Parts: sequence; C-alpha cells; structure tokens
Amino acid sequence: MSIPAVTDLDTLEGLMDLAWPALETSTAQGWLLRSAGSVTQRANSVWPQTCPADLSGALTEATNWYAARRQPVIFQLTHRPENAALEDFLDGHHYSRQSETIIMTAGAGSRRQVDPEHRIVLDDAPSQEWLELWWSIDGRGGAPERAIARSIMLGAPSVYASAIDEQGRTVGTGRLALPGTDAGLGWGGIYSMAVHPALRRQGVAASIVDALLAAGSDAARSDYWLMVTAANTGAQELYGRAGFAELGRYHYRQAPLRRAPSAC
Repeated sequence: MSIPAVTDLDTLEGLMDLAWPALETSTAQGWLLRSAGSVTQRANSVWPQTCPADLSGALTEATNWYAARRQPVIFQLTHRPENAALEDFLDGHHYSRQSETIIMTAGAGSRRQVDPEHRIVLDDAPSQEWLELWWSIDGRGGAPERAIARSIMLGAPSVYASAIDEQGRTVGTGRLALPGTDAGLGWGGIYSMAVHPALRRQGVAASIVDALLAAGSDAARSDYWLMVTAANTGAQELYGRAGFAELGRYHYRQAPLRRAPSAC
C-alpha cells in the first residue's frame, strides 16, 4: 500500500469524531463535550479542539456537564505539542492516564487474501449476530449498552463485514466507517474488528480487513485509518502486514474518583 496523501492529525481527529459520533454533545471554551450513556470512552470524553485561555473555568464547565449525566470527566488527548499544557494541568488535578492507543494509516493498494474456510458478507447495517459477537468480545455492559453502541455506529455511513463459517455462524466482524462530509472524502476508518476466540490466528481477521479495503475502494476511498491499543501487538502485526503504519497516538485522562463523605 502507498502512504496516504494527507496524514495530519487535525484531519484524522475530525474523521474519528465523525466515524464514532457521540449521541449528545456540548462545548466548553473550545472543548467538545461528548456523551453516549458511558458506552465507550471516545463517545463519552472531552475532545480539546482548542486550548481555552481559562483552563480552570473550562474544566468547571465540563465537570458540571458530566455530573448532570452522572459521568466522570474523561479527556481524549492525542500526543501532540498543543496538548502539553493541558496534560500538565490534568497532572495537577490527579487525572489518571489510560488506554494508550496507536493511530495507524494506509493508502490505497491491491493486497487481497482469500480465506477459503470463511466467506465474508457485507451489509450497510450490523446484523444481530454481528452485534452479539462483537459485543461479547469488546463490549462493556448488557443489552441496553449494546443498543447504544449500535446507535453510535449507525450515526455514520458504514460497511459491516461478517465472516461466516460452514454452519452459517458469524465468527468475525469488522466495520468500515465512510464519513460523508468534504473532510471525509477519500478516507475510510476500520473499526469493531473481532474474531471468535476459537478461530483466532486462522486468517479470519485478515480476510475481513481485505474485504473492507475492497469495499472502501468501491466507495472511492483511497486512504484508511484505524486504531489499536498499544498493548495489542498481535493486531498491530496484522495491520502492518496489510500496509498500515503508525501515524500517532492518543490516550485518555480520567478524573479521580470522589470519595463519599464520612458518616462520622
């Protein structure tokens, strides 16, 4: 695969927000506040689009907004110089650091692998089987939270890939988000990769990635992004073989838990 023509973090941060949209948003002095019933950190975190002149005031606004929703304050921070002052500020407020994540990108290419044991089915919405498998691996919560996750995904045009075994069971999932704004033209984002534990390292995930890249080409997308946790070296190797390379990283910062007042 070639290197994407545009790889700036400003573009990608906007695309990632479009591809995994919160169900409710607000602003606080240049920060975008996002909430979706506490389902996934991204959809329930502060995206600091600009640095406010009054960090303390902005944090107070954010704290009050999330408190009204019974949620902790979580920041999603890309590793970039512009966020250094905010990182120091959050250090001073004892915010924990969580979920180190790598942003990987790739350009268009013709790499294709065919998995002879599993067929790939594409659709424009996640099937119930797709949702149940993905949620069983990556989800946190029960049916209500899974329904919220589905609403988040349906907030952006996407292609959903299901790997189907000989018994007709869904054994792998993947999603290609296709943002429809001018900013998203030419780009697609790979999300929700999951493989049944009994079938890992058997080519299922590689076949799903190949099918999604082919679907992206059919949708006139030439550049792609995805995110993978820094701890998941196996997935990083898989995506590297598909032509993806690291562009940047981000992590989350969460407010310390407030202790209940003593009864004494």
